Amino acid sequence: MLAPIVRKAAEQYPDVAFTMLSQQRFADLFGDMPENVTFHGVDLKKQSLHEIVKGLGKFDAVADMHSVLRSFYIRSAMLLKGARVASIDKGRSDKRKLTSGKIHSPLKHTTERYAEVFKTLYLPISDREWTDNGPMLDRERPVCLEEKLPKTGVGIAPFAAHQGKIYPIEKMERVVAMLSERGVPVTLFGGGKNEMELLGSWAGRYKGVESVAGKYRMAQELERIRGLKLMVTMDSGNMHLASLVGTRVISIWGATHPFAGFLGYGQKESDCIQRDLECRPCSIYGNKPCKFGDYRCMDIAPEEVAETILKAYDDRA
Repeated sequence: MLAPIVRKAAEQYPDVAFTMLSQQRFADLFGDMPENVTFHGVDLKKQSLHEIVKGLGKFDAVADMHSVLRSFYIRSAMLLKGARVASIDKGRSDKRKLTSGKIHSPLKHTTERYAEVFKTLYLPISDREWTDNGPMLDRERPVCLEEKLPKTGVGIAPFAAHQGKIYPIEKMERVVAMLSERGVPVTLFGGGKNEMELLGSWAGRYKGVESVAGKYRMAQELERIRGLKLMVTMDSGNMHLASLVGTRVISIWGATHPFAGFLGYGQKESDCIQRDLECRPCSIYGNKPCKFGDYRCMDIAPEEVAETILKAYDDRA
């Protein structure tokens, strides 16, 4: 979610040098940035925070976009070196109110929170249009990739980090079957041995279905996603990867909710499939077990999901 905002900042301030510090495995997300952006990758398993700070040198300003203990250590060390620092306000209090049912309205989008940090550092970011879901994505100008590819087919990424965000697998298989029956090409995304085996079995069972789980590195997955007319995801990383390359997303939500500010950059709430329940959202990250034990938030008919996908696919939007 940070990549689009870093790009906008770099484009609007071409005389400012930006260094993006993150884990090396995220380098591909920043592989097509303006020339004034440098990616500095680290390995937290091999490098101590002291070693990381020592290797950074000096900066005029530091934007802490994570606000955890590790980033607090780094920004404090850079402050002692004379840098001006600012950190993200995650809105934790409002998020607690959202999950406790005290409020039920959209909170500030995470991309806006990132932009506020730059503003604190005297680098305000303007966008062509800011909506309730954050800055709109210009789908004709992807964030990561420049080459234009013909768009065809539907991508499906049926997994997420926590059970509360995963549409039941047996229902998702039925969705895949219905899309296959309608002649829609389907590409399946996932990672890990169990996911690869499951998605591979679907690809072998249904016509026009291909699994790319475990076959590509992130940059190649981004290319495949960009070539799709539509991506179907949970509230997961794949939702955000699709946003980066300008592909429309139909997302399925359970324990979490778009109101928390994590809907993909430029995506619309009208493209979210979700049930309106008093217990939602029960969690910001989907890591809490269902208090009823049945994850009723995911009790959504496969026919409804398939028809929503087909309608969006036929819209060519």
